Amino acid sequence: MEFIITSPTQAAVPVKGSAAYFPVHRIYCVGRNYAAHAIEMGGDPDREPPFFFQKNPDNLVLNGSFPYPSASSDVHHEIEMVVALKDGGSDIPLAKALDCVFGYGVGLDMTRRDLQGKAKEQGRPWEVGKAFESSAPCTAIVPSKEIGHPAQGAIWLDVNGTRRQSGDLNQMIWKVPEMITYLSGLFTLKPGDLIYSGTPSGVGPVVRGDKLHGHIDNIGDLEVQVV
Repeated sequence: MEFIITSPTQAAVPVKGSAAYFPVHRIYCVGRNYAAHAIEMGGDPDREPPFFFQKNPDNLVLNGSFPYPSASSDVHHEIEMVVALKDGGSDIPLAKALDCVFGYGVGLDMTRRDLQGKAKEQGRPWEVGKAFESSAPCTAIVPSKEIGHPAQGAIWLDVNGTRRQSGDLNQMIWKVPEMITYLSGLFTLKPGDLIYSGTPSGVGPVVRGDKLHGHIDNIGDLEVQVV
């Protein structure tokens, strides 16, 4: 096949313990999936169904460096478990959802909060605040055959050695199988899709020079410096 311009490079994430890479198709993000964070952001965790937005595959950051973005003066950190799919489909039954999972990683959903806030006020989509360059730092993917499917365990983020976010995976309102089932009713999921599964409370701003250290039990650690 001949292209009229250079074909974009395939976005991919390393696989822990392997020389192979996990090719990324799409990145879905779950909004307000921890009760305390939903309240923190002005939502109602008892009433709101799950909702999703997307980042772009080329928003991924693997080198541990997050360039502070232009057009914003209020960029926030959001630590999240990342779910990597090896299979997909539409209307996936709940009992089959975990069969689609290849593994898990630790990610950051970096957010231009000021631009997101303006979009909310105007009733517009969030992409300007979410889907910008380098907004999706991520670790290598740990295969589920090695760690199973984590449903509980500490998730936290330190900024310059001070704990900012702290929670447990068991605090997720919508669990991983439910996310996959619900999302597959809206989109046809594909092998290579990533799902950022939501963040605990404590989100807050970063500035250039900050050192971020995120951790999820049984999955790993993510270290990122804001430059």
